[in-house]
Amino acid sequence: MKLRVEVVALDCLMVRLFDEISEDNMPWMLAASENLRTAFAAHLIDLVPSYTTLMVHYDLTALNPAQARELIATALIDLSPNARIHGKSHVLPVWYDLSVGPELSLLTQRSGLAVAEVIRRHSEREYQVFALGFAPGFAFMGLVEEVLAAPRLNTPRKKVAAGSVGIAERQTAAYPVVSPGGWNLIGRTPTKLFDRERDGYSLMQPGDTVRFAAVSHAEFINLGGDDTPLEVQA
Repeated sequence: MKLRVEVVALDCLMVRLFDEISEDNMPWMLAASENLRTAFAAHLIDLVPSYTTLMVHYDLTALNPAQARELIATALIDLSPNARIHGKSHVLPVWYDLSVGPELSLLTQRSGLAVAEVIRRHSEREYQVFALGFAPGFAFMGLVEEVLAAPRLNTPRKKVAAGSVGIAERQTAAYPVVSPGGWNLIGRTPTKLFDRERDGYSLMQPGDTVRFAAVSHAEFINLGGDDTPLEVQA
């Protein structure tokens, strides 16, 4: 771990703990988040974790930049993972089908695996939630097996259905709302990922873990899923 503090804005600092994305980073990131929240207390406006960084947005009327840096340094002295700090575990049912996940065929071509094997490999892993971004409730998760990794589409879709599950490089995610998107779609979940009535809005938070569970079409519909086929772009 190589701690660096970078300026983002007059009232915002970026704490960089690592240079490379790894699932092993998460215990350290969670411990750092906890320590920083405690250190800044009421002077913290927002703390945004990502794969390797934590963005600290603080109250400039209460702290100057030098004081903020001092709090960060003090909070992260002798940092170590805390076994008591861990996220929630989620299981997301997914209907894997070409009508809602057209890149299933692309992944089979790239990997040389059968569709059933692609589905098995994607759904048998437990994924870390590294960060939220792009859209409300959009959780960046990883890491998928290298054999399933695929670059983003050259031309993003104008409209991706809510619940669509996709892969981009070694990341995987589920779209919480209807939006444009360029990930390789392989299925759809009926789970509501973003809800204004939910505490925190997003079902998932950084530090949580997720498993995808393959379900039949009938189960998907039973769970409230929308099986409308993905629109084909002109």
